[in-house]
Amino acid sequence: MAIPAKLQNDIKQFQRLQQELGSVQQQRLQIDLKVREIGHTLDELKQVPEDAVVYRPVGGLLVKAKGRKEVEGLLTEEKETLEIRLKGVERQENHLKERYTSMQQELTQALQAQGLAQPGGTPPE
Repeated sequence: MAIPAKLQNDIKQFQRLQQELGSVQQQRLQIDLKVREIGHTLDELKQVPEDAVVYRPVGGLLVKAKGRKEVEGLLTEEKETLEIRLKGVERQENHLKERYTSMQQELTQALQAQGLAQPGGTPPE
């Protein structure tokens, strides 16, 4: 049985939504990893003596910092920025998940109406 053009288009949109959701989830994981890494770095930095020589990354170079406080300040600022980005990406991910679930249900119903899917099944990809 042939799938109507509108349903084919809806399936393609659903597949694009799947890809976008996967991409956003990957982005969230990367940002979360960076936030945790900076948190661990800050914890380690607190154990370093105040007068110790500390370097900070500038592009591909390590440059001697004025002190531990300078590096702590830079890392704290970067962590806060990443946490804000993380919240935004999480909101985007949640919105996409809602759209995904809704679209999945709509497609399943449409396919069942066409006699192309079993009740309780998932649409073909």
